[in-house]
Amino acid sequence: MKSKPAISLVLGSGGARGYAHIGVIEVLERHGITIASISGASMGALVGGLHAAGALEEYTRWVLTLDALDVASLLDFSFAAGGIIEGEKVFGRLAEMIGDRKIEDLPIPFTAVATDIIRQKEVWFQRGDLLEAIRASIAIPSVFTPVRKGEMVLVDGGVLNPLPVAPAQADMTDLIVAVNLYGEHEGEPVQPRRESLRRRERIEAAVRDLFRRNETKGRLSMFDVLDKTFDTMQDVFTRYRLAGYPPDVTIDIPMNVCNTFDFHKAEEVIEAGRIAAEGALAESPLRELIHSVRKGGHHG
Repeated sequence: MKSKPAISLVLGSGGARGYAHIGVIEVLERHGITIASISGASMGALVGGLHAAGALEEYTRWVLTLDALDVASLLDFSFAAGGIIEGEKVFGRLAEMIGDRKIEDLPIPFTAVATDIIRQKEVWFQRGDLLEAIRASIAIPSVFTPVRKGEMVLVDGGVLNPLPVAPAQADMTDLIVAVNLYGEHEGEPVQPRRESLRRRERIEAAVRDLFRRNETKGRLSMFDVLDKTFDTMQDVFTRYRLAGYPPDVTIDIPMNVCNTFDFHKAEEVIEAGRIAAEGALAESPLRELIHSVRKGGHHG
């Protein structure tokens, strides 16, 4: 009996570049491809978990309204718990969208990958509280406070595994499709379309110390240093992981589509995800899957 083509979707880490995952998911589903399982690290775990829980559309509507001032207002600073941002405001909003959900009860099998810095190993969340798993997976070291669970101290999954293909390898699906947020540079970083020049100048002045270079003195801000350091580390680890656990299809998002903390650029980065996904669908094994959908099935 013929069945609908299905993929295992692997969503990589990369900060605000993770908005591109939203565009990729939109395109895959529009072409009739079933996402049968999801594994993700950091923003990949956040977007993937929200999709598995049926809350991605609400999240997308929310982030599309955020400009840089809105993002800055969500940052609750604390220097006493292992990170400078608590994240309570953001996760309070996510809790409203997700509710009290267990990973094992989700309609789509889901794995969130975090890093235990005590035992120096990756941790797979495949059961338990969804929001806790997402929170652990996105806890960028020194930026967001880590999650303590038993004897573990959990931080961003991208520290050890920015593109967690391994959890998908036991899936009985047609293809493993991985979305890499550290693709080759293309053009210039995107700029928000919605903001007027005057408003952009006001926003940049308000958050320059956090998100922008100190242009007057030619020095990098603390967030610039964290951004570039984490990007360098994750780019190297992503290449290493892809060599060891190659997916069937890799959808590459240009690394310079935005910076790690550009969470006010959702519209443009989501569109970058759509463009990359359409390109992959035209030139990869996904093309054959699409043709089988249009013909009414496949021989999986």
